[in-house]
Amino acid sequence: MPEVPPNSGAPTGDGGALLWSPLVTAAWTLLAVLAVTAIAIPYRFTSRRYRQLVSRIPGPPPVPIVGNALLIVAATRRGVIPLLKKLREQYGSFFKLQILGLTHIMISDVDMIEKLLGSVSFITKSFDYLLLQPWLGDGLLLSTGGKWHSRRKLLTPAFHFRILEDYVPVFTRCSRVLVEKLRERAGDPSVPVNDLITLCTLDVICETAMGTRIDAQEGKGVEYVSAVLRMSELFQKRQLTPWLWRPWLFALSPTGFEQRRVLRQLHAFTTRVIAERRAERRAAHASHASHASPKKKRRLLALLDLLLEVAESEPGALSLDDIREEVDTFMFEGHDTTSAALSWVIFLLSLNPKEQEKAWQEQAEIFGESAREPTMEDLGRMRYLEQVVKEALRLYPSVPAFSRVLERETTIGEYTVPEGAFLTFSPLLLHRDERLWPEPARFRPERFDPEEAQGRHPFAYIPFSAGPRGCIGQRFALLEEKAVLSAVLRHFRLEAAQREADATPLMELVLRPEQSLRVRFVDRAPAHQ
Repeated sequence: MPEVPPNSGAPTGDGGALLWSPLVTAAWTLLAVLAVTAIAIPYRFTSRRYRQLVSRIPGPPPVPIVGNALLIVAATRRGVIPLLKKLREQYGSFFKLQILGLTHIMISDVDMIEKLLGSVSFITKSFDYLLLQPWLGDGLLLSTGGKWHSRRKLLTPAFHFRILEDYVPVFTRCSRVLVEKLRERAGDPSVPVNDLITLCTLDVICETAMGTRIDAQEGKGVEYVSAVLRMSELFQKRQLTPWLWRPWLFALSPTGFEQRRVLRQLHAFTTRVIAERRAERRAAHASHASHASPKKKRRLLALLDLLLEVAESEPGALSLDDIREEVDTFMFEGHDTTSAALSWVIFLLSLNPKEQEKAWQEQAEIFGESAREPTMEDLGRMRYLEQVVKEALRLYPSVPAFSRVLERETTIGEYTVPEGAFLTFSPLLLHRDERLWPEPARFRPERFDPEEAQGRHPFAYIPFSAGPRGCIGQRFALLEEKAVLSAVLRHFRLEAAQREADATPLMELVLRPEQSLRVRFVDRAPAHQ
């Protein structure tokens, strides 16, 4: 058979590759150009008046198109907090940062904060929070206007004193498991605190928000626990990667594909839990046995039960998706911020033995040598421990910054701020302002003694935000933190395994250390347990 000449135009495989190669290259080139363009073009085109008003606000000079984005990128993750402190020193307590057409105005003036956070006119969350919408939907954290008002009113009874009292056994049971896990590591040169605390707070919020025991500390419920933790990581990754802010770029990215997979796991779990609880309630009503159900169990499911009761008594008021988005919201807010706060408190107590001893002495006065579990009354008597928690939240607020978007042009101080600008409040900056807090870097729980706190500006301390959108679960969080810390202090002496200077906090949605905080746990003598 004669050979085919090399350039005869025969449809060989190589010829097909030659035909397709330019097309594939062109397609990838076009996608690359579109991606670069999408990143470079400002996220919001603004009017001339907008630009004029913004230009009068102090702040670092912006670069065309990207604004101050390069300043943030150059700082790296660990440098953002020092950068913001430097900018506040340079430009004062009201300055701007412009990033890809978005204007963030950093506010740390207490009178301005009181005016803004104390008003129902400024309750709409900023762009950053929308990145959480695939997970949390339009729940209490992200909703605004009439929907937010109705949901807030609906959920407030779930945090009534009597309901919280019934959560105390859950706090203490999960704390007891944590103590056993720490005892296995007692005597180790150092123990990474954050991971152990996170599993504990996940156990608490699963049982109190959904009425489902995960037993994350025992290595159970691995799939759901891993999905919650991974979803938090994916959000942080997207938040710190500006080119993933574009929905279509994110949807095509590996991070976007993974998030959709994780979301299917999360939503499937909560949907199943809600369906099972709804079926239980219907079966109980059908058999006229609802009154025989233990009140404790009913109250333990207060958040989910409350939502289901509304859905059953007011048809059309809440759909399954509405219930799920509120449950998911409390799952997210109820474990991440609390675990961060507890980790910082334990770390700070390890660095400050005098304050730790005082906190332990308070426990000894309440419990003596008894090994009994704390009651709601006991937690209320832990006044110094509460001061410890508050001082830790002053130094390391779980949420280092939060934002609102202006829905109309507003005068703030001597400046007129245009509609669409973001107002960013940073408890981290505010709580370390030496004009409000003498020796701001020093850990001194006595700042929150009622006599010393008297006369302090009410908006000088905002770890749970403030005003109408203040955290609905702050009493829940404080009780949980005191219960966990009480258990740890009654069983262990805490010793520093690293310096505070080596624990670098990162300015993310939740204030985490760059590496897990490390503490040495030493068993106390049996008589002191």
